[in-house]
Amino acid sequence: MSPPPLPKVSRAPRFPLIWVVPMLALAIGAWMLMKDELNRGPEISIDFADGSGVEAGKTTLLYLGVTAGTVKSVALKPGLTGVTVHLRLEKAAKSLASEGSKFWIVHPEIGFSGVKGLDTLVTGVRLNVTAGTGPPAKQFTGLEKAPAPDVVDEGRAFILQCDRLGSLTTGAPVFYRELKVGSVEASRLSDDSTSVLVRIHLDAPYVDLVRTSTKFWNTGGFSFKVNLFGAELKDTSLESLISGGVAFATPDAPPLAPAATAGTQFGLSSEPQPEWLKWSPKIPVKSPESVFEPSRKTGMLPALLRP
Repeated sequence: MSPPPLPKVSRAPRFPLIWVVPMLALAIGAWMLMKDELNRGPEISIDFADGSGVEAGKTTLLYLGVTAGTVKSVALKPGLTGVTVHLRLEKAAKSLASEGSKFWIVHPEIGFSGVKGLDTLVTGVRLNVTAGTGPPAKQFTGLEKAPAPDVVDEGRAFILQCDRLGSLTTGAPVFYRELKVGSVEASRLSDDSTSVLVRIHLDAPYVDLVRTSTKFWNTGGFSFKVNLFGAELKDTSLESLISGGVAFATPDAPPLAPAATAGTQFGLSSEPQPEWLKWSPKIPVKSPESVFEPSRKTGMLPALLRP
């Protein structure tokens, strides 16, 4: 009887099964990191004078109501002249990293001109942006407040000059006979810093109310005067009391002055002269209110306007 064959011993190295799970986890992690990197947008830096409320990993950038990025870090600028916010954009929002984009911090504001950023009381402050159209950029200077809204109305803008801004704010109303006909767009110091320039915009139907002889005055704030003849309270609307406001009047003495062109500069008085309130020139306007038009079916005015 022949002896059984000798067993063959394989000397090929064997991969320990214990390494399979770590290697698989490493591969999945690397794939997720690569996917995250591919889905990332560019990182940008925004300089602000004050970064109150901005937190790394929590504060987000919103564009058209959608999250477009997240703050990665906040640091003081060299020389302690402000703060620099480093923000990572989403891939779909990478075009926001363009010259001309404007960034600002949204804080809660409550006033008669509107309620803004009220949700930030719960969620914390956020960043907002208007998109630029220039070449790609990574360094920006943030705005101190939201920019003036784009005006789509075919109205006309005028410049008012005054000694101090007072309670006037962006969006404050412009009145004619206590009817709102426009709003304040922006304000800044004059080139020589001796006065304040305020840009107002009148809605299209009312632009001809402003003539080269028109007088403007500030209706905002609270004014209470006491003299020998008694006390006098400044007559103003509650909206003007909170957010400021501008009113104007045009002389009615013939001949009527020509209509003011866009960009014409006027003085802004702190209060009107008594005769200004009596002026009542006849200036045609095109009312935008459809409630003043008779019904096409009945030819009658709405019940609200009937005697």
